[in-house]
Amino acid sequence: MPNDRLRDAMLRNGLTPAAVAEHLGVDPKTVERWVTQGRAPYPKYRHAIGALLKEAESYLWPNAVPAERANRVAQSEVVQVYPRRAAVPDDLWRRLIDQAQEYVGILAYAGLFLPEQQSQLIPALKAKAEQGARIEILLGDPDSAEVAKRGAEEGIGDAMASKVHNVLAFYRRLRDVPGVAVHFHKTTLYNSIYCFDDEMLVNAHVFGFPAAHTPVMHLRRLAGGDLFGTYADSFDRVWSTSVPVWAPSVAS
Repeated sequence: MPNDRLRDAMLRNGLTPAAVAEHLGVDPKTVERWVTQGRAPYPKYRHAIGALLKEAESYLWPNAVPAERANRVAQSEVVQVYPRRAAVPDDLWRRLIDQAQEYVGILAYAGLFLPEQQSQLIPALKAKAEQGARIEILLGDPDSAEVAKRGAEEGIGDAMASKVHNVLAFYRRLRDVPGVAVHFHKTTLYNSIYCFDDEMLVNAHVFGFPAAHTPVMHLRRLAGGDLFGTYADSFDRVWSTSVPVWAPSVAS
């Protein structure tokens, strides 16, 4: 049975079986068998392919990775747990922003604290997009029932919608920058997600508490784990239901 996940991951990364084979030091026909016949490579090759394609081994070969090992790797993806967002060091935010080269994803209702506290965020995102990085920003629709409900649960009422409008004042500076997309979502969020290439901060949402007072997990993607991938997939699912904040610019 063909391994369609492996085939798709190779295509998305612009890699042929010959290119993967050269990277691994194996015969191209071996890679073709992994794809067309669904054969599972030896563990050392699975790890190398996962790193090359930026996919979890458990995703590419769900039956090849023992559950016990997958659990151990997932635990290793957790770099640090902070008891509240306010405890995340400013220099960690700065490092993650500065070092991201290919992708930055922000999913929140407002996340106003980030551009307010990290003055370099907007110019850094602009520079990264101009260098080819993909920037995706997902904010709660201020007119949605979901944002209103979150404001009520935190005890701040309409202030949640106001925070969304306030944060847009920052992101509006990125409106016409190619590679930057700012969308509204109408999702009940269980976590805010801040993704920087292969690292991520996941801010849990707890009923009755503002996000600044709830735990944050610092995750780093590992080829054999799927914890990072779970939250990345959640981000993508929200993105698929979102709409652009601004209409595309029309040349005169």
